[in-house]
Amino acid sequence: MKYNCPMIVVSDIEKTVEFYKNVLGLDVIQDFGANKTLTGGISLQTEETYKEFIGKDKITYGGDNFELYFEEDEIDAFFERLKEFNVELVHPVQEHSWGQRAVRFYDPDRNIIEVGESLQAVCERFSESGMNADEISARMDVPPEMVENWLFDLDRR
Repeated sequence: MKYNCPMIVVSDIEKTVEFYKNVLGLDVIQDFGANKTLTGGISLQTEETYKEFIGKDKITYGGDNFELYFEEDEIDAFFERLKEFNVELVHPVQEHSWGQRAVRFYDPDRNIIEVGESLQAVCERFSESGMNADEISARMDVPPEMVENWLFDLDRR
């Protein structure tokens, strides 16, 4: 067996495609009409066809128990750009206990989208603030080897 991708049921597939394109920069890479696959491996399915697939009359949206996760190292710039789209925020940029900063917001059908810094970007931010590898490891609660690898990769850029 092979896992393929998440599929999200949407109330308006064209509106959702535009949202993901404009807000997150995703494009349609396969278009089957009632099902579209976006870059990054997200599939969208129309509500009407999905109801037929599962034999239900109603689809419930916005359960706050699912999210799609993206990474953007320029989180502050992304958040400023996000304001242009008048999205409903779950929360503005916040810093988690391990140092990663992220914003969460809803797509048109109230699926949660999280956009966070990569852990390597967090490591770089901490290093630039003067923290050494051991301090970064402790702050991020990750093994020192991971920090060393991230810092090594940064040095190679």
